[in-house]
Amino acid sequence: MDHFTYKNSALFAEEVAITEIAKAVGTPFYCYSTATLVRHFRVFKEAFADLNPLICYAVKANSTLGILKTLANEGSGADVVSAGEIHASLAAGIMPEKIVFSGVGKTHDEMVYALSKDIFQFNVESESELLLLSDAAHTLNKIASIALRVNPDIAPDTHAKISTGQKESKFGVPIKDAIALYAKAAKLPGIKVQGVSVHIGSQLTNLAPFASAFTRIVKLVKELRKNGHEITTLDLGGGLGIPYGNQEAPPLPVAYAEIVKSATKGINCQLIFEPGRLLVGNAGILVTKVIYVKHSDERIFVIVDAGMNDLVRPALYDAYHDIIPVHVNPDAPTELVDIVGPVCETGDIFATGRLLKLPKEGDLLAFRTAGAYGASMASTYNARPLIAEIMVNGSNYATLRHRQTYDELIHRDKLPDWL
Repeated sequence: MDHFTYKNSALFAEEVAITEIAKAVGTPFYCYSTATLVRHFRVFKEAFADLNPLICYAVKANSTLGILKTLANEGSGADVVSAGEIHASLAAGIMPEKIVFSGVGKTHDEMVYALSKDIFQFNVESESELLLLSDAAHTLNKIASIALRVNPDIAPDTHAKISTGQKESKFGVPIKDAIALYAKAAKLPGIKVQGVSVHIGSQLTNLAPFASAFTRIVKLVKELRKNGHEITTLDLGGGLGIPYGNQEAPPLPVAYAEIVKSATKGINCQLIFEPGRLLVGNAGILVTKVIYVKHSDERIFVIVDAGMNDLVRPALYDAYHDIIPVHVNPDAPTELVDIVGPVCETGDIFATGRLLKLPKEGDLLAFRTAGAYGASMASTYNARPLIAEIMVNGSNYATLRHRQTYDELIHRDKLPDWL
């Protein structure tokens, strides 16, 4: 469910007409709904109410401060994968004791920064990382509380580029090596072993891989405790999918919660979850204007002013986004069209052979379910400025990030003396 609905054939975000925002800020732009974001967080939290988990929003999904602050106000923590995401989370009011640092390539400087902020947990992904973290913590006279991210070798039944739980993946420690590495971690200075972590992939629409992975991880927790480790946290990651149009029908959080409760019954750990897309995906849309409608011998191209630099998911993952008119014209003919952007790449295609009420040049379209991995993965390719991000709250809206100017686009560039 989201709060982007039609009123008298016009698309609204909560109580604000999308056309009103477009007139004020131009196109393209991202628009987020506070009510949708808050509702998704509360639905997830309520599914686990009796377990009182630590919910750490996966900041990589959307790191805009307005998103982070809204979730911080709801009590969310943060799952981060860089020092920059730690900085943003703290700036938004997320407490360091609710921050978990994941990621396969943490640098020494990032470790030092995280240790200086006294974050809750490092999810360590390799022996080399463990040794480097020990050295950093010992040098600073700090204690790094860790969980090893364990790769359970579970096929998650999702797109190959967002699959992280198989043995071929770069992520995590092979489960067969975990016992030995925990034994080594327990002897290292500056290291406190406190948990186990697992994350098998993103956009999962089948609960069976979760059940298999969690069963294996709980078995590991029991073995570690028998070996004398005090395991008090269990980070089960994120990955529960969301609907992108009618393409997928993922399970609800309450069904996911039943899988978790069944697998972890009696384990007596502080559970940690890292939802990202689940919280913010349906809370955002991308609004774009039709520049041209181009007819060729075999195709109709609807060329819009948003490009793959603004929303890369279709080009990167062959991802589907439902595309709808901002104003419905019932008299327009329905046609099969290709919706494409202006970027100078053949892959700048949002939809091929999509059945759509044929728009006119100047009409607005909205790409639904664009709140996750839209703005956060955007670039300035083709020297195209980053677009505006707007948040709606009831009948009010505000700019979270303004559209980049051309001067801002090049402000980091420096000419060498000889030029």
